[in-house]
Amino acid sequence: MAKVDITQKAPDKAPQTPKNKLKDILFYSIQWTWGLPVNIVGLIAFLFCTKVRKRSWQRFGYARIVYVPWNSGGLSLGLFIFMKANHRNKKWTYNTRIHEYGHTWQCLLLGPLYYLVIAIPSAVWCNFFEGYRRKNNLSYYKLYCEKWANVWGQKFSKMSMTDDIK
Repeated sequence: MAKVDITQKAPDKAPQTPKNKLKDILFYSIQWTWGLPVNIVGLIAFLFCTKVRKRSWQRFGYARIVYVPWNSGGLSLGLFIFMKANHRNKKWTYNTRIHEYGHTWQCLLLGPLYYLVIAIPSAVWCNFFEGYRRKNNLSYYKLYCEKWANVWGQKFSKMSMTDDIK
């Protein structure tokens, strides 16, 4: 099983009060109805990675992060986030968890439109515009859906992305 590099955990949810319990029920109900297409794919990948491939995972807010041995960054499929295991840069791991968590909340809002509005533009931007971004000195987070994921990830995790971690 891969070692999980955790710089900081997402804050634990508040003790279960009726208000928090209702919030939890609402969140998961919407994710598993409106966001069903994205979450089904995420669940299948999660089960494959954790049960078949024995990859480590952790809870992060409402999401589950699976650490996988790939050279890519992160991938969010609803409640399930897949990230590079044991990245040498702790700042990258810290910030990427927050960013991908923002995509979890975008799925909550967009449901089946998530693929069209977020996933496809993000995949194209990531995989086909690296040279363009480098040539024009553009941040990966310049694209609307990536910038939005940063904002929502910080808002809903109650954590700030940082440059301070080495």
